[in-house]
Amino acid sequence: MHQVRRVSWIYAPALPDLAFAVRTAFAAIISLLIAMWMELDSPQWAPLTVWVVAQSSRGESLSKARWRIFGTLVGGVAAITLMAAFPQAPGLFFTCLSLWIGLCCALATLLDQYRAYGLVLTGFTSAIIATGAIAQPDDVFAISVARSSYIILGVLCEAVLAVMFMPRMVERARQQLLDRLADTFRATCAAITHSPGTPAGPEQQAMTGTLLKRIVTFSGQIEFSALELGPRNHVGDHARRALAGMLVMLAQARALQILHPGMTMPPRTDAARPEQALAAWLRDNAPAPDTPASPEWQPVTTALLSEATRVGREITACATAPRGDRFRFSLTSRRHMREAVNNGLRAAAAIMGACVIWEMTAWHHGPAFISFVALIYGLMATRENPLVATTPFLKGGLWCAATAAVLALWVIPAITAPEILLMALLVPMTVGGLAARRPQLAGYAFSFNMFLPVLIGPINQGRFDEISFLNNTMAFLASIMFVLLTYRLVVPFRMDVHVRRTEAWVSQRLRHLARLDTHTDATAWLASCASSLVRILFQANALPPSVLGACVARQIMSMTVGIHIIRLRELVREGQLPARAERIVTMFLARWDREQAAAMTPYVMVWTRHEQARATTPQARARMADVLACLHVITAGLHENPDIMA
Repeated sequence: MHQVRRVSWIYAPALPDLAFAVRTAFAAIISLLIAMWMELDSPQWAPLTVWVVAQSSRGESLSKARWRIFGTLVGGVAAITLMAAFPQAPGLFFTCLSLWIGLCCALATLLDQYRAYGLVLTGFTSAIIATGAIAQPDDVFAISVARSSYIILGVLCEAVLAVMFMPRMVERARQQLLDRLADTFRATCAAITHSPGTPAGPEQQAMTGTLLKRIVTFSGQIEFSALELGPRNHVGDHARRALAGMLVMLAQARALQILHPGMTMPPRTDAARPEQALAAWLRDNAPAPDTPASPEWQPVTTALLSEATRVGREITACATAPRGDRFRFSLTSRRHMREAVNNGLRAAAAIMGACVIWEMTAWHHGPAFISFVALIYGLMATRENPLVATTPFLKGGLWCAATAAVLALWVIPAITAPEILLMALLVPMTVGGLAARRPQLAGYAFSFNMFLPVLIGPINQGRFDEISFLNNTMAFLASIMFVLLTYRLVVPFRMDVHVRRTEAWVSQRLRHLARLDTHTDATAWLASCASSLVRILFQANALPPSVLGACVARQIMSMTVGIHIIRLRELVREGQLPARAERIVTMFLARWDREQAAAMTPYVMVWTRHEQARATTPQARARMADVLACLHVITAGLHENPDIMA
């Protein structure tokens, strides 16, 4: 029974999963039938496009389809240019082709979302068109036009069926965005109020890491919701600002734990608004007025509640969409230059190696092998850890080859009508669509859905014979294994090296935050650090638990210390401190930038307490309390992680 329940996603799927699978399968088969009706030479590329652009949300499909069309058109132009520039010069042609694909993969590593996909698509489309035209170089323009026609046909078929299956898309997209924002906000406030009841250790780090992954992933998907809502709206800007505010709230809550570790968990309550429950919890846990922690507590709680109120306003703005709204807010993630160079070198070496293999073996399906290698590298280039993603891709390819063998050698030869072809392909494509909706099977379904039409190779006036099918399938499977081998041998991705490089980058940026001419604010600092940390958390299985726990602790503390360095910098820049305090804080920030502040931090804290006691106005005392709270958090960070500035 356990084995039967493991495949319950096939015989008892959820309704949204079944709708996605059936809709996409029908779109793929209809695009194939239209391509065959138009008597195109390679109709299998149309259903492949459908499976590539089909996503769970309409916004993702629109974004991916747009960038796929862009990448296809640019890739077609690049292929024509390469073929025209190097006639009768295969060495120069393959060298420039490999360098071009390596450049596309390297630049794609520096981009986000489907912009990166559009760039890698430019590279492997040029390889597919160029290798397809090797036998008839004079027909490269016609082949380029044909490939572009397949892409546009597949995109149109997927879009039409998606619109038919998704009525009232704008209203549903807005409501789903608001519900997800509200749930994330409640989860953030709940994590803040319940963190004192969790010991500082792996459990609390896991809770914080899970919430960070949720916020960062959601932030990256905001642009898809904005596409669904139509042009000329700023809902995405307000939603991104709300999620950035939640990151600030988490960092401020970590500072509260440092300043007042004796806080208690709140009783279970059904407060109407999360910010109201948070304010009530802070009032209940406020230290007594005569305790040393009282002056430092006030500025941090004020900043936390102010940010919570701002988040609530931004969520309301997403719902009401005020007239004449011109609000803009964007965040940029870290650009991994070293990973980009490695990806480019690896892709160029792989394409060149595939070309050398073809030259040495004179294999009849060598061009197909090269095009498959370029295609798989393009699909894997933007993955967090391509080596990990390639293994399920290979297993899905094996299932695809087995299914395609049954269809191509026994089923397709007996079909004489388009309706029968639709029925024959509907079952395996629907099963592949259901598998694509399950996270643990998505890697297998990725290769299965995309390459099943390619391996079947349906055409109007014939079919694959056994030798052609075996050669084509061998080229496909050999390309996956070749890519897997190159990922292991050519500049392999190492997670421990990536972690050390990320921590060095965070430490360098943390030092530079103290410069008065730096304009990085708290939201930008936290967003960039959180995205780097989440990238590590997504590959947590590649690290020992002790190493991962230490890395998460250092990153979270660096994020918390960073926003208080920014606060000190802003106090100095805005001239809100007394003259003597401004000179001392400026000297502290200068020493921080030169990695010389650790020894002087306790003395600056003592001096700040002395100046606070001497202050004659409530405003001056409040400013000195703000400085003291920042110094307290920074001191705790240096004590907890002495190498935070290393």
